[in-house]
Amino acid sequence: MKHKLLLLLLLAISSVIYPQAENVPLDHDVYIFLKEMKVKGLIPSIHEDDPNMTRLEVAKFLKTINAQSQKLTATEKGRLEKFENEFYDEQKNRDNTAQIIGPSDEFSTGMGEFFSDKIKYVYAYRDSNVTAYLEGLGRYVHGQQFSSKTTNSELYDIGFRFRGTVLKYLGYMLMVNKGGVSGSQDLAVIVDPRLRYNFKFVENIENISNYDFTQGYLKYYSEPAENLNYSIQLGREKLKMGYGYSSSLFLSGNHPDVDFIKFNFNYGVFSLSSMTASTVGYFNTDRNLDYTKYFAANRVNLSFPDLFEIGMGETIIYSGRGIELAYLTPLAFYKFEEMSLQDRDNGAFYLDFQTNFIKNIEIQATYFLDENPLARLSDLSRYINKTAYKIGAFWYSPFSLNDLSLILEYTKIRPYVYTHTNIKNNYTAYGVLLGDNIGPNSDEIYSKISYNISASARLSLEYSHVRSGKNIVDDNGNLIKNVGGDPAVGFRQGIDSEEAKFLDGVRVNTDQLTLTLRIEPIRQIFFDFIYNYTSTNNSDKNLSYGMIRMSIEY
Repeated sequence: MKHKLLLLLLLAISSVIYPQAENVPLDHDVYIFLKEMKVKGLIPSIHEDDPNMTRLEVAKFLKTINAQSQKLTATEKGRLEKFENEFYDEQKNRDNTAQIIGPSDEFSTGMGEFFSDKIKYVYAYRDSNVTAYLEGLGRYVHGQQFSSKTTNSELYDIGFRFRGTVLKYLGYMLMVNKGGVSGSQDLAVIVDPRLRYNFKFVENIENISNYDFTQGYLKYYSEPAENLNYSIQLGREKLKMGYGYSSSLFLSGNHPDVDFIKFNFNYGVFSLSSMTASTVGYFNTDRNLDYTKYFAANRVNLSFPDLFEIGMGETIIYSGRGIELAYLTPLAFYKFEEMSLQDRDNGAFYLDFQTNFIKNIEIQATYFLDENPLARLSDLSRYINKTAYKIGAFWYSPFSLNDLSLILEYTKIRPYVYTHTNIKNNYTAYGVLLGDNIGPNSDEIYSKISYNISASARLSLEYSHVRSGKNIVDDNGNLIKNVGGDPAVGFRQGIDSEEAKFLDGVRVNTDQLTLTLRIEPIRQIFFDFIYNYTSTNNSDKNLSYGMIRMSIEY
């Protein structure tokens, strides 16, 4: 009888479901794994059009993959097991999880676990109502530019991430990073492009070049019925919207983190996303010139299993006033609302598509219309036809080569896309494009080949060829001819030609090759070895650099 009671008690303890309503950061490797498994046909849509997932959602996808483990390669099984250890909170115990400080009845403890292969936290607490995890963050980057005179740059930062869930539905997260730079400041921006929009680094008034980043949010996430979930989130974190293998035309994520309030609803094949966010304009030494700009976005998506996904979305960028109530509702057509508000703002509309019906092959396409989508569409050489499109394909296990993936994509962005007559309303945050970073009056051929060497090592090679038509300026930087090649310079009525030929202006052709090896020799200690070669047709000096990045996430 005692043995039966003990068995029942153990089953009850092991069946505890711990809440996981907080999001998984978009740069987590699990997103790559889920993408490959989706293209392989083992899981349905992973809503890449709005990809931020809760830990609960990720865990459910992993369980679906596990149920088909006989279809996995040895490397895929190893990757699955690694992520299961991390995301199956109910299975964490002293054998697979450790915390560095503090007593624990559930996990092993002590500094001796620092180099173990267990999941590690600085501190952890969990019960059926509350979870709290404190993770230490550290990073060291060494970059070296190869030229006649070797140039070096080093970045080092430290921080923490505090995350968890309260009462099953309320997820929270706070992340803080502080770092410094030594060596070449120009190279530092190349090896870590986020420094372009970091105020402390750009301001550069202290004796040590430094930077800081922070994120944080509260998110209410609920699944009240089968195949139905909704969430409301307030805070700041990295966001993406829209499809794209190299980058999204709509919201790429390669820009400053924005502060936002966001609503998501998903039921069956239908999903809705609505967001209002705030950011800032270009950097100014005169604080009186600083201003806040707002970005509102609505998106609907239909996802048909084993067939395709189709979506459409709108965005409005505005400034010079507080939050506009008209743009807060998720059920509105922004362009007509903008007209009723006297056409002061910058609106865009897009359609996109993704296939689900071809095993191991996926096709994506996006058509983006900036400003007026109905004006003279038959004459695409007109400046007012600010359109862009992107089409690409993802092939997993090509020619039956397991653990290999191929990507090929083409992007074309016409002149004046992302610009606006009011520079404060152009499609940027801190002067950095919110959309595709090749910018207006450009096109790109992008390719990538990746190979999962093992569960803890991945090799990738990227190549891109970008053609751009830049505005013509004199030696003093004065604008001579505007061809729509600068997001900061909109069309000037009565000055610029109404005919905007694609790739007009100063032709700049850029070829870029990037080789990346990422390994995780010890759980949660990552090494990235990167080599980049960039060649530009109108530059005497081509860029060649290598970097080593070590990051720790405990």
